[in-house]
Amino acid sequence: MQLLSTDGTFSPSESAAEFLPYFERLTEADYRKFYRDMVVVRKFDTEAANLQRQGQLALWVPSHGQEAAQVGSAYATRAQDHVFPSYREHVVGMIRGLDMVDILRMLRGVTLGGWTPEEHGNFHLYTLVLASQTLHATGYAMGMQLDGATATGNPDTDAAVIVYYGDGASSQGDANEALVFAASYQTPQVFFMQNNHWAISVPVSRQSRTPLYLRAGGFGMPGIQVDGNDVLASYAVTAKAMDDARAGHGPSLIEALTYRVGAHTTADDPTKYRDPDELAYWVARDPIVRFRSYLKGLGVEQEFLDSVDEEAADHAADVRRRALEITSPDRSVIFDNVYAEPHPLVVEQKAWLDAYETSFDGSES
Repeated sequence: MQLLSTDGTFSPSESAAEFLPYFERLTEADYRKFYRDMVVVRKFDTEAANLQRQGQLALWVPSHGQEAAQVGSAYATRAQDHVFPSYREHVVGMIRGLDMVDILRMLRGVTLGGWTPEEHGNFHLYTLVLASQTLHATGYAMGMQLDGATATGNPDTDAAVIVYYGDGASSQGDANEALVFAASYQTPQVFFMQNNHWAISVPVSRQSRTPLYLRAGGFGMPGIQVDGNDVLASYAVTAKAMDDARAGHGPSLIEALTYRVGAHTTADDPTKYRDPDELAYWVARDPIVRFRSYLKGLGVEQEFLDSVDEEAADHAADVRRRALEITSPDRSVIFDNVYAEPHPLVVEQKAWLDAYETSFDGSES
């Protein structure tokens, strides 16, 4: 499903008809928010990669190229919904109210989780174990059903779950188990798979002989493939799926076709396995360039586009300044929440670590 052609003109595909009412909800103010967030997160992404290269982060996970899929789908959620990310959904967190420095704290290794979901728009924690978040999301959605928090007929309070994962994670057992349970219990849930064509160095063609969205039918739920570099299409498809989930119509699967322009992480070198012609093909379909062309066609003023670039640069500079101010926590936090009450084994381990660390500062022989 596509609404914008690669040159940014409005050209809905044949499959777009049922989604057009959701697109028609949007205003020019919404378009501006979409564009602003895509540009801001890309600049943040670049700055975070720089921080990692300069030794300030243990790792960085780029999202360059996947901004439209994430921004469009994130704006299709409502305040009461719950979002389960993998580890690349930086802009989704930002839209849900997360301070982007919290992501850097986690990847610097100074926090055990990163943030409290209920304090940040129900944006749950990053999950580095592939596909495990699909099970977390499905269990949470089942809990919503038991609590009567969905399918009551009140769209202002009915809640749903969206879970993000990638084409590589779709091959994991966890993802398939989650789909089984979601279909069996008809959970209020959307599986949002970002097919960025590469599971580190393994191409999607090696993982599946058929388009990934077709797998949904085997589990007994609807599936659709959307142009993930079209922010308007990503919004419209996800908005319908989330509305259906909240209304009690069960789960669905969205395959957002996009591309991981950067490396899988900063520990990866994609030049070792990727054809440069393939990269060039997708760079020419950049989601930000496409949407900027669409906005210009609507008559959006250049001053706005320039102001977004300035805001993105300011945001990145602020993130960098605050990232450099991050300090390491006291090592006691490793032990503080293992058990609800003091445990003799944990007390012993904590004392041993204190003695071991103290032995390096010369205070003990």
